[in-house]
Amino acid sequence: MATTQTHRNAAHRSPLTRERILRAALVLVDAGGIESLSMRKLGQKLGVEAMSLYNHVANKDDILDGIVDLVFSEIALPSGRPEWKKAMRRRAISVRDVLLRHPWATSVMQSRTKPGIATLRHNDSVLRTLRGAGFTIDMAAHAFSVMDGYIYGFALQQINLPSQTSEEAIELAENILGELPADEYPHLAEMLTEHAMKPGYDYADEFEFGLDLILDGLERLRAPQPS
Repeated sequence: MATTQTHRNAAHRSPLTRERILRAALVLVDAGGIESLSMRKLGQKLGVEAMSLYNHVANKDDILDGIVDLVFSEIALPSGRPEWKKAMRRRAISVRDVLLRHPWATSVMQSRTKPGIATLRHNDSVLRTLRGAGFTIDMAAHAFSVMDGYIYGFALQQINLPSQTSEEAIELAENILGELPADEYPHLAEMLTEHAMKPGYDYADEFEFGLDLILDGLERLRAPQPS
């Protein structure tokens, strides 16, 4: 008990910085969602009065901008000049994984009007890779939009699934089949029994199938490259 109290006191004595505030806010929001974020709760978590926070952050919006930028900083970016499809595939999987770690971020990431350094670096890196691969500026913008629409949409759908494991998915499918007049919905019954209820089925695996379709489609629209 004394050791725990010592660590808590040491944490409270640590200098209050913008970085420390944002890291604490990220933990708070990851645990309770955006609605859990308030200056009072954040101050309590840091062991300080809420007013002390205003020496380092302007307001709640400033904190949201900051934690969104922290989330962007977790996304793996292309390095050097890798083959563009591999780079975009790796980046897309990283974005999806980051969004699953921070479920609140899916509906907030694109809504901020004051992007931070990590956000700007991320966007510029994606565009640099696409432009370097021969996409025109218009096609690079289209490609970026299509990929992110798919990534964010899939992540949101995955986050909201009522089942998160193979066992839970099978149980859900069995419950649906139990209430389903199979003769009225034969194709849905077939999909559940022949696809979703297979051992080891994971809805998350559908992500890369769709991602590859998008990347293959974008490849056909890319400007011809010199041999």
